[in-house]
Amino acid sequence: MDAVITYVNGLDPLWQEEYAGVVGMDTFLEKRFRDWGTLKYLLRGIEKNMPFVRNVHLVVSGESQVPSWVDRSNLHIVTHRDIFPENLLPVFNSQAIEMFLHRIEGLDERYLYFNDDCFPVLPFTEDDFYPGGKPALHMSRHLLTLGNGFRRIVRRSFAFACESLGRKVPMVYLRPPHTVSPMLRSQCEELYSLRESDLIASITPLREDCNYNQYIFTDYMHLKGLAVDRRISNRHFSLAVAGIDRMASFLGSPDRKMVCINDVKISAEKYESYRRQLLAAFEARFPQKSRFEL
Repeated sequence: MDAVITYVNGLDPLWQEEYAGVVGMDTFLEKRFRDWGTLKYLLRGIEKNMPFVRNVHLVVSGESQVPSWVDRSNLHIVTHRDIFPENLLPVFNSQAIEMFLHRIEGLDERYLYFNDDCFPVLPFTEDDFYPGGKPALHMSRHLLTLGNGFRRIVRRSFAFACESLGRKVPMVYLRPPHTVSPMLRSQCEELYSLRESDLIASITPLREDCNYNQYIFTDYMHLKGLAVDRRISNRHFSLAVAGIDRMASFLGSPDRKMVCINDVKISAEKYESYRRQLLAAFEARFPQKSRFEL
């Protein structure tokens, strides 16, 4: 199987120039685009804890987004122009990017989709993600969105999958946890081909309520009976709640195989302090370079 990682460095001046020219910097959200410098530890975690991963594809907006330490002979760089229709670019919207990941050239039928805030910290087996060859997807049931924009997109995406299969949309919607997602390329291609015009119409440079997200594909697989109801071992931390000491303690002695570290709005001073401590904890966890680094 392969791994796909979407990555953005919002500190890149060329990226910021393009962003400002298209949508203006008054829309810039640091917590969404801020680079913590942890990408190399995600890659080290994949190499150490997921030896069954064949290729890793790093999806970025352009060449200036590729870190200088990357070994391109071992890490496949995919730019938005490689997978997007040209007339839809540029985009700064992860939900839009997720609609086109299955178009990566050479992508395996089975692939693991990572946001760049998810890290494998203990050894996995292939069966953790594809028991019996089927994706492991645990779906929780929800009724309300509580005015939350992301939850509205989740509900909208679930309705999209239901409608694509000719099913009535129920009052309750389903949602997988925020962790790495086991995907089937053929099913993503099938849904995209079935609803291409609707998906193209949903693409916007920044997040908007008209978007869908990657859950259209996981929901589609689940509704077709192609997935297994199994949780992936995962711990989720929010900087707003956990604080850096608790996260560093977890990295020193993890009790789950995957960790997601969610950025929040914090001061520049706190960001710098948290960043130093987080990188030190990751370096202690993964001190050896991976094949993806020069």
